[in-house]
Amino acid sequence: MLLHRQPDLTVIMDNVNKAHNLSAIIRSCDGVGINELHAVSYRKSIYTEQNAAAGASKWLTLSLHSDITSAFRKVSECGMQIVVATGKEGALDFREVDYTLPTALVVGAEWDGISEKAIQGADYAITLPMLGMAESLNVSVATAVILFEAQRQRAAKKMYSQARLDPESFRQMLFEYTHPRLSRELRQKGAPYPQLDAQGAICTLQGSESVR
Repeated sequence: MLLHRQPDLTVIMDNVNKAHNLSAIIRSCDGVGINELHAVSYRKSIYTEQNAAAGASKWLTLSLHSDITSAFRKVSECGMQIVVATGKEGALDFREVDYTLPTALVVGAEWDGISEKAIQGADYAITLPMLGMAESLNVSVATAVILFEAQRQRAAKKMYSQARLDPESFRQMLFEYTHPRLSRELRQKGAPYPQLDAQGAICTLQGSESVR
C-alpha cells in the first residue's frame, strides 16, 4: 500500500457532511493511493460528522479546516493545482485535466454544491457531462469517477511503479500501520520509534544481536 501512495494527490471536501458520503469518499481516496485528504466545515454539526469520519479512517489522514482559504493555503504550499468539481457553465470536461500534476480535487456539499469562494480560488473548474434527466451525480460517486480518471492517467505514466513517499515518511507510516498500539504508546510518551528490519519487524541492536 505504501509503495503506491501518491503524496501529491488529494481531495478537499467543502462542507460535505453526510456520514455515508464521507465514508465513501475516504474509501475512494484510499483506493487511488491518496494518503491525506482535507475537509472544510462551516457548521459545528458538520464538523462532528467529519471528525467521526476521521476517527474511523484507519489508513488515511483527514485534516479538518474551518474555512476553504485555510485548506487552499495548505495544498498551495505543496505546489498543487486546485481543481473544483462544479456544474457551472464553462467548466471543463473532467477528463481534460492533467492529474499527473500535483492536484487537489475540491468537491462540494450535498445540497449547496461547491462554494463560490472555492470556485474563485481554483485553477480549474471541471464537470461530469450528464446526458439524462439528473443534473449531477451524488458527491461521493462524482468524486470516485474523477479520482479513478486521475488514477488511470497516473498509472499510464508509471507513477504507481515506485515509492513516491519520502523515506522518513515511509518508515514512520510503516511502523504506525504494522505496530499501531506500540506507536500510539510511544507518541504519548514522546519517545522515538525503533528501527524496523526489511520485513517490518522491530529490530533493536544489542551488541551483535537483533531483538524483535
